[in-house]
Order: sequence, then C-alpha cells, then structure tokens
Amino acid sequence: MADVRIKKRIDVFGERYRARAHTLPPGLQTVASYIQNNREAALDATAMEIAAATDVSDATVIRAVQALGFAGLRDMKKTLEAWFGTSVNSEEKMITTVIELSCDMTSGMDFVLDGHKRACDALAEPANRQAISEAIALLAGARQVALFGINASGILAEYSARLFTRIGIPAICLNRSGIALAEQLIGLQRGDVLIMMAQKSAHREGKTTVHEAKRLGIPIILLTNAAESFFTREATVVINVPRGGENGKMPLHGTVLVCLEMLILSVASASASRTMKSMKRIQDLNKALNAPRSK
Repeated sequence: MADVRIKKRIDVFGERYRARAHTLPPGLQTVASYIQNNREAALDATAMEIAAATDVSDATVIRAVQALGFAGLRDMKKTLEAWFGTSVNSEEKMITTVIELSCDMTSGMDFVLDGHKRACDALAEPANRQAISEAIALLAGARQVALFGINASGILAEYSARLFTRIGIPAICLNRSGIALAEQLIGLQRGDVLIMMAQKSAHREGKTTVHEAKRLGIPIILLTNAAESFFTREATVVINVPRGGENGKMPLHGTVLVCLEMLILSVASASASRTMKSMKRIQDLNKALNAPRSK
C-alpha cells in the first residue's frame, strides 16, 4: 500500500495556551481559558464582549492576549482564523476513511449503514421531532425558500430547491462564493425562510448569509452536527443531523438529504392542494413541451 501521510495541523494558540496559561494571574487565566474553549465566539467578539463574557475589563483581555505571545487581539484572531482554515480537507478525510476500512469488503457497507442508522435514530428523538415540526410550520408559510450550502452541500441545495419548486414553493440556491454568492443573496426578501447546511467553521459565506437574513428578518433553519457554533447561536430552529466524520473520517452527506426530504415531503403533505396544483401545472407544461410540432 502506498505510503500516505496526513499533514499534522499546528495549533499555535493551543500550544501557547498550554505553555503559558498556568503562569498567568487568575484574571488573565480566565480570559485565556475562555478563548481556548470558545474559539469561534472569540473570532467574532470585540475585547469588550470577551470582557463581558469573562467578567473582567477589556484592558485585562488585551493583557491576557499579549501574555500568550500575541501582539494584540487582531494578531490572535489571525492565528485562530489560520487554525480554522487548515481543517482536514475532503481528500484527507477520504484517505483516512479508506485506509481504516480496507480490512475487508464489508467494512465500507457497515460504515455507511451504521452512520445512516445513527442519523435516523437522532432525527426521531423528541427534541429533533419538535425542531422539525417548527421548521415545517415556517416553511409552509414561506414566500420563498432559500437553501444555503457550500461544496457537496451546494449540490443538495440545488436538488432540494427543485423539489420545493415542484410542490409550489419558489426556491433559490445560495451555494456559490464571492460575487456569485452576492448575486444570489440579492434575491432574498422579507417573508422568505432560509435553510442552512453548515457545521462548526464560521466561514465568510455562511456569516454573510446569516447577517443578510437577520437584516431582512428571515428565520433560519439550521441543519448541523455542531452543537455549539456561530450558526447555532444565530439560527431560529436547529435540527441535529449526525454526519459521522469522527477521527478525521469522511462525513456522510446522505444523512442531510434524509432530513431535507423529510422536510419537503412534510411541507407538501401539509399543503396538499398547493402541491397537487403545482404538480398538475408542471405536467401540463411538460406535455406542451413534448407535443408534436405543428406543420
């Protein structure tokens, strides 16, 4: 077998924290510990907000950051951003998964089946059933549904948007980056509902989408496996969707699709007359498109 090595990530903040935190005065230790355990929150927070969360002064926050070896808050945030940006990529996850499952031919089947079974069990739990019911109520009254997803989740967004359109609810995808995402976001309006597929990493695309939804008063339905993140704090409804991917292994996107199809079918059933009217119109249009050309 080929010699495959996964590059080890260097956690600069974590190394400095472990080396220096125990030498700091209590107040500085409190701040350092908070940042270590709430890195994503710290990325978006000002010195005053971190001070409020740790019950110290903003000057103490700056001293704690400097005591850990950073020039200031901005320098520390750049280090944290670099850490989040070097998460294991899809290729590395696939390599790790294949190596671990290469012991026999059935291990891959078991990996996927077990992952989907755990996800379905989680979706059936009372807290998730309640969250799904709340999401269905929001979607049933939506002017338009917007679906946010990046990379593989972007493909799920496109598929789901087609299904929402079929059942009579206009839908758009938010699955690009840069100016292309900005062009998609401009289509959001009050009365819409946003479905987000996002995990722990608070990337710019997701944060910008959330901020625009908040500006317009659009409720956010989050499908995630991250119990604590920027997105879970901002979402109106959070549905826990286990995806596997532990220990650097590849996540299962099919589990998210199960949840999406559950939402779509439930909304279709809740508004049966609208669904049937839309489907009949689609069939009529398709017949017209396939009718023999008149001479």
